[in-house]
Amino acid sequence: MADTVTQFFTINDGPIRLREGGELPTATLAYESWGELNAEGTNAILLFHALSGSHHASGFNPQIPGTGQLWQPEMHEGWWSDMIGPGKALDTNRFFIICANYLGGCYGSTGPASINEATGKPWGSAFPHVTAADQAEVQAKLLDHLGVGKLHAVVGPSVGGLIALTFATRFPQRVKNVISIASGYKTTVLNKLILFEQILAIENDPHFNGGDYYDNSGPLYGLALARMISHKTFVHLDAIERRARQDVVQPDDILVWYRVRDQFQSYMLHQGKKFVRRFDANTYLRINDMWSRYDGAHEGDAETPADLFSRCAEAGQKWLVFSIDSDFCIYPEEQTELSKHLEDAKVNVMHLTVHSDKGHDSFLLEPDYYTPHISWMLGQA
Repeated sequence: MADTVTQFFTINDGPIRLREGGELPTATLAYESWGELNAEGTNAILLFHALSGSHHASGFNPQIPGTGQLWQPEMHEGWWSDMIGPGKALDTNRFFIICANYLGGCYGSTGPASINEATGKPWGSAFPHVTAADQAEVQAKLLDHLGVGKLHAVVGPSVGGLIALTFATRFPQRVKNVISIASGYKTTVLNKLILFEQILAIENDPHFNGGDYYDNSGPLYGLALARMISHKTFVHLDAIERRARQDVVQPDDILVWYRVRDQFQSYMLHQGKKFVRRFDANTYLRINDMWSRYDGAHEGDAETPADLFSRCAEAGQKWLVFSIDSDFCIYPEEQTELSKHLEDAKVNVMHLTVHSDKGHDSFLLEPDYYTPHISWMLGQA
């Protein structure tokens, strides 16, 4: 696919009041798009990225203004290039696909590293909490700006699936189809604890400075540790073992006292070190916080799941829910719960299980498992 260019949309029609009381005077969303919007504005698909992903889902993009050194070479190739393009699952011959970097992000959208015009310094610790509802609201403004009416679909893997759910339930009349991949309805206690461990890892780094670290090296060890905690849930342990066997223990893998002695420890340390070069710790905290407190009904201002999803039924939405049987991050039981809530609300839903040894990251690595079903779903009249 041809090179893609990041575009920017700025919301400047008044203060952006966030769900938890925070406020931003203005905000910019970085986004990319593929395909062409039809005259009626009805062939658009809104794609939501995963926790540490970006809006650069397809093609090649060697630079994004304002990202500095975070836009590492490993990010230049789109994370879903095998799924977006002519004749692919998200077929650019038929659809106009949009993906935006989240509010609070570090790849061009307004986030903690952005300059607060009131102080002339990065927002840092002053950047407000953001929720999935906030993400849905600002992306709805982006759609208005682009001239998009009713979306043909919202699509979201992992954390992106949570925001897809929230968009579909906050704006039910704007969504025809929903595709949720390895996601859920409500964050489990286990994930809350895993996310809290990551938050503590960053907060306890001596260089974190409460989030105001942009004039020093920042919480590199804390962010690396947070990534190591999460990485073992994204990648199946068998896959970690296979990958680690290819690595050699590096001579500089020495902590204060402990020397790294095997390939598995070296592999995880390498993942942590690599991550800190491409991501901002404050952004990681904001998205983790959003994920940790996620409850679909709450984000949709509903009393119960039935109340929430009855809107989807009334709007005639169709849902496709994917599970991954080896997923240790968002377990298949969570998609079963989501599907049951949808069925109870009389929503047209199909729940499929992908049999994979790749774990949560299967949706990034195995396009052939998803493409036929997504193409069928999107091809329905």
